[in-house]
Amino acid sequence: MTTASRPFDGIRVRAAQIGLYETPILHGRLADAAALTAALRSAICDRHAAMPSLARSNVGGWHSATDMLDWGGPAAVALADTAVKMAKRASHFDGRDPASLEWTVKMWANVSPPGALNMSHAHPGVLWAAVYYVDMGQPPLSGEASGEVSGEAGGALFFEDPRFPVPFMRLPGFRLVGTDGQPQPIERRLPTEAGDLVLFPAWLRHGVRPHLGTGDRISIAMNIDVKD
Repeated sequence: MTTASRPFDGIRVRAAQIGLYETPILHGRLADAAALTAALRSAICDRHAAMPSLARSNVGGWHSATDMLDWGGPAAVALADTAVKMAKRASHFDGRDPASLEWTVKMWANVSPPGALNMSHAHPGVLWAAVYYVDMGQPPLSGEASGEVSGEAGGALFFEDPRFPVPFMRLPGFRLVGTDGQPQPIERRLPTEAGDLVLFPAWLRHGVRPHLGTGDRISIAMNIDVKD
């Protein structure tokens, strides 16, 4: 700063911070869903035993084909209908009522044994993605916890801030300060339990941290879209 600016040192600015471009994520718990979840689990275990895995974002886990609505029975159809209802509530189409559109769902199952994870990815070409948690597995046995927090089973669903790669290319470690006055994280983890249904924009990059517990974690993923 030059000495010429000193006469103006008393200048102050009052600036209101505005958070722009909210990213909606809907996180809910299915009520009275024990029977539905059990039916889904049974269908997935049967399919897992009979069919090989696809290779997608999964590392160490089993990924079914995206045709679960063909073999998942009435429980899969009910789950898809529930997810579509959530998507309709979170969607706006200029000049069109979301309820009047024809919605489509592609569904698949994931079975993650200990150590399995899902790499960061997005779901291009569709509007929404969703995941339903059937079985969370079990926490690590005593003395075997190796997660970031001792005793946790891992397998957390995480979302990446889609803005962060650009400023990081300029200066690693730089982060924006949010409306709460804190540095904005580049990643957010969402705690989930069996029976939870999560809906989020399909373009939002996400993944699953390694399963650090015992037993299989079982989840169902969906691509949700509308026909033009």
